[in-house]
Amino acid sequence: MATIEEEIIHWWKDEKGESHRNALRLESEPASEQNGFPRDGVVTLRLMNTVSQQAIKLSPDEALRISTQLLSVAKDLMQQKRRMWNAHED
Repeated sequence: MATIEEEIIHWWKDEKGESHRNALRLESEPASEQNGFPRDGVVTLRLMNTVSQQAIKLSPDEALRISTQLLSVAKDLMQQKRRMWNAHED
């Protein structure tokens, strides 16, 4: 049974001014035992919009790799903005 850990909703308007919804959902399935052997849990990233959805299932190792990269990129982008503000104020 998957648990929804987080869902980020993004609303946007097209050229006609019509609103559309995109969602990025993070789901997890707990570790389990199959045939007497422990198995890793699963992390699912699901991208949904008004007409379709796509999902990718990741092992815990893959999820850690992508989360580390996301954290690094996000910190770098925030630091770039801070430097721009500091230059703007000087």
